[in-house]
Amino acid sequence: MAELQWLGVIRHGQSTGNVLAQQAEQDGLEEIAIPERDADVPLSDLGREQAAAAGRWIAGLPTGERPHVAVVSPYLRTRQTAELALAGTGIPAVFDERLRDRELGVIDLLTTRGVEARLPQEAARRRRLGRFYYRPPGGESWADVLLRLRSLLGDVRSEHPGGRVVLFGHEAVIMLVRYLVEGLDEASLTELAHATALGNCSLSSWRSDGDGLRPERFNAPLFP
Repeated sequence: MAELQWLGVIRHGQSTGNVLAQQAEQDGLEEIAIPERDADVPLSDLGREQAAAAGRWIAGLPTGERPHVAVVSPYLRTRQTAELALAGTGIPAVFDERLRDRELGVIDLLTTRGVEARLPQEAARRRRLGRFYYRPPGGESWADVLLRLRSLLGDVRSEHPGGRVVLFGHEAVIMLVRYLVEGLDEASLTELAHATALGNCSLSSWRSDGDGLRPERFNAPLFP
C-alpha cells in the first residue's frame, strides 16, 4: 500500500439493524427481528446524525488533506452514510461490492444464544475453528472476506497512486483492512476483535511515511 498517501475507513452510522440486534442480545432472544435483507437495512435517526457529523469533519479538513475519492459498500446503510458525509464536498464516490459486510449464511439473524440453541453443531464448530476460519454454511469466514479485500486494495493502490482514499464499510471489513495494511497475524487480529467495539461512524486511518502506510487513528469517533 506504499503508493497511497493516506487511507481511511469509516464505519457506517448506526443502522436500524444495529438497534434491533443489540436489543435482542440484551433481552436474551434467539432471533433478531430485522425485516429487511442485510443489503437493505437503513440508517436509524441517530445514524443519520452520526453521518452528518462525519460530513462536518470531512468538510473541516484543509483542502490538501481531504480524500480524493470515496469507495463505498453498496449496502444501503453505507450508501446513506457516504451520501450524508460527502454532501457538498465534491468528493466523488464509487460503489464496490467487495466492501460489503461479511455474509453469515445460516446463522444470519440469530443471536449468540440462538446459534447455541438452534444450531449447536455450528456453535461447536465455530468455537473449534475460531472466527478467522469458521465459515457458516452459505456464508463467509474472515479469510473469505480477506480475499475480496486484497483484490479491492490492490485496485485502489494501482488506480490512485499517491492518492488519499476513504472507504465506507462495515465492522468486519475495518478489522480486516487493518489486518492487511499492518500485516497482523490471526492471533493479533482475534485479540484486537475481542478487545474492541468499533463505533458507528468511527474512523480508522493510515498515512504514508514514504516506505508504507503507518497507523494514524483507530476507531476514532467522528460523532460526539
